Amino acid sequence: MNVLQALFFPPEQPGGVSSMVPYIRERFRKLGWEMELFSLPKRIRNKGQEDVEFETFDWRQYAGHAIVDKYIQTLKDYIWWTKLRLKDNKYDIIHAHHPVAALAMKRIYPDVPVIMTVHSSFERELILNGRIAAGGPEHQFLTRIYGELEKKTDRLLTVSHSFAGYLGPYLERPEKVGVIPNGYDERRFKPISHDNEVAQLVTVCRLVPAKGIDILLKACAELQRRGRKFVLHIIGDGPIREELESLSQRLGIYEDTIFYGYMLHPEELMPFFDVFVLPSRAESFGSVFAEAALCLLSLVGTNVGGIAEQIENGVNGLLVPEEDPVALAEALEQLIVDPHYRYELARAAWNKAKKTYSLNRVISELKKVYTDIGPMGPEMQPEPAE
Repeated sequence: MNVLQALFFPPEQPGGVSSMVPYIRERFRKLGWEMELFSLPKRIRNKGQEDVEFETFDWRQYAGHAIVDKYIQTLKDYIWWTKLRLKDNKYDIIHAHHPVAALAMKRIYPDVPVIMTVHSSFERELILNGRIAAGGPEHQFLTRIYGELEKKTDRLLTVSHSFAGYLGPYLERPEKVGVIPNGYDERRFKPISHDNEVAQLVTVCRLVPAKGIDILLKACAELQRRGRKFVLHIIGDGPIREELESLSQRLGIYEDTIFYGYMLHPEELMPFFDVFVLPSRAESFGSVFAEAALCLLSLVGTNVGGIAEQIENGVNGLLVPEEDPVALAEALEQLIVDPHYRYELARAAWNKAKKTYSLNRVISELKKVYTDIGPMGPEMQPEPAE
């Protein structure tokens, strides 16, 4: 079977999907499947000129808003790039990992089954980052895209039951949404035995308001007031980096905080730390928690979205309410003062991640979806002889 994996960002970019799909391709190729990766290069801008129409709504009622106009132009660019690069390529199945990719592929390959995995909520990120208003025209446009995906694609998947619930109100048949959590190749993660004299805290994320790093800095300032020693490592970059660095200075923790900037393979460094912490304000899945668990770090996260599906409070990590730096400081303090408890949580998180978020599990579940919907699926099988 020949499968096209249609991404938005190029492979090996930070984030669960872009870093995961190349390993999926490797495993399927070992099974004798043909699998190709495709994405839109960042340099492609304003090339597409074809008009686009949606079946479920008229997008032009939202035109004139920057987010909407850019989204439509990106869709046009993806269509243009796909026609230019793939030309007459034949595929049995297309698996898209971004709405733009799914809509473009279904336009170009109307007779090929298209599976769409919705990995995240662009509109929620924009709202939390203060770029659009909840209930505004951009929000309405982006949520109506879910209904268009339901109409156009042959199978709709997502990465957590929490996010499937979020999608429900925007779909006609939400019960049809499948859930396949992300999975990871264990060979990428190599826990290392170490004994840090001072607790090493680490977070890995894009530096945007939605990730709650301001809450983390305030929690660390509270730890300092309590006399707890730590070093905070912040891996990632983004538009509010300077703001966060200034906040750490005002809070008096700048000397105990290291801002690394962007790093392509943070999993190579993470095993040397002790605690992974990310107080997100929203998270569809939270791939980095599973990755940190596979590095044998103890986990601290907010009780939101897919994070709460990965962490059972007090069993394989600690959950705290969002927007609560004191509660976060108290959770971190428990792990700083009790290395044995920290290790027990890390070991439980590692065991769960190996079992639940293994790449083998993803391959098995995707193989079933592909064979069900592809050329050898049930609808293509010959009728049994009477």
